[in-house]
Amino acid sequence: MAFLLYYPLVKPPTEVLHQALLYWDGIATVVPRAPSEYEVAVPEELKELRQRQLYVPLTFDEGSMDRLEEPYGPAAPYSSPASRALRNELRRMAARPDRLRLPSPPEAFLYHSKITYWLKDELLSLGLAEPQRHPFVLAVPEDVQRLVIGTLARELAAGSRDPYIPYTDRPQAHAYAVEGPAESLRPAWELEFSRLLPVPAPGTPTADVLAFRDRHADERQRLMRALHRLLGELRRDYEHPADVLSQLRREIDQSVEDYHAAARSTRVAWVTRSVTVTIALAAAAGTLVQPGLTWVLGAVGGYALNVGTREVRPLARARDEHDFSYLHRVGSTLT
Repeated sequence: MAFLLYYPLVKPPTEVLHQALLYWDGIATVVPRAPSEYEVAVPEELKELRQRQLYVPLTFDEGSMDRLEEPYGPAAPYSSPASRALRNELRRMAARPDRLRLPSPPEAFLYHSKITYWLKDELLSLGLAEPQRHPFVLAVPEDVQRLVIGTLARELAAGSRDPYIPYTDRPQAHAYAVEGPAESLRPAWELEFSRLLPVPAPGTPTADVLAFRDRHADERQRLMRALHRLLGELRRDYEHPADVLSQLRREIDQSVEDYHAAARSTRVAWVTRSVTVTIALAAAAGTLVQPGLTWVLGAVGGYALNVGTREVRPLARARDEHDFSYLHRVGSTLT
């Protein structure tokens, strides 16, 4: 099990928060390092969940800045592939003919202490950020916010000793987190779990979600273990995905049936949403995996499992156990 690391905002949407509480150990977000900024940025609900050890505020602090910091001043080479890729992408954004403009009023912000010092200077010098009267924030275009925080989330997940799984409901932020320039690219599966992970309908109190989490801990843990086992096996045995699904189908079908039965036993109205998982493969797949290919691998729990392939940039530090990224799809069906 692990915590979902939601990005690009500090406060996740309610349905994402509820999904994290139901199917993972909890939720994490990237927050400002400065205590005064943290108090403003983090809502009370997340602070209460932190007291219950269900929320983790993550910061790109001094101990982790070396992966995105220029250690020897502006003339020095950037210290990591991630920082070089981020700098290059920002400069590409600033140089393109339809260059990003800062709208008025601003559409997105970055807290000063969420980012590194060189990055703040880079954004200002490229005209991709403007200081605000509010002393804590820079105004930026939404694309810049998604790129920067998507990169931070990816690096925090890769570099942490604890398992954090990047998760967003913004397709462009997801793309920035797993794509982008890099010295090399790796093939990846992209699986779409259709309606496998129901969440309570909008308006359901978080207290009810926590009560269900406690009451049906066994069912939800069995479901997530089965799905994570499937993802891990597909990552390693990418040459035989149908065989992997065949071996695990019974386990997954049973865990899905048990969990959905538990959900139906409540008075809560449930919403089903699609979730896409990007899995970097364990090794180069050669001609076996063709980027852009999309097909239906099979069905688990009575729902289709759609599989495509793409190329993604490698993590700064590989995580064998949780090299996944999730995209929360918009759209819902009441069950």
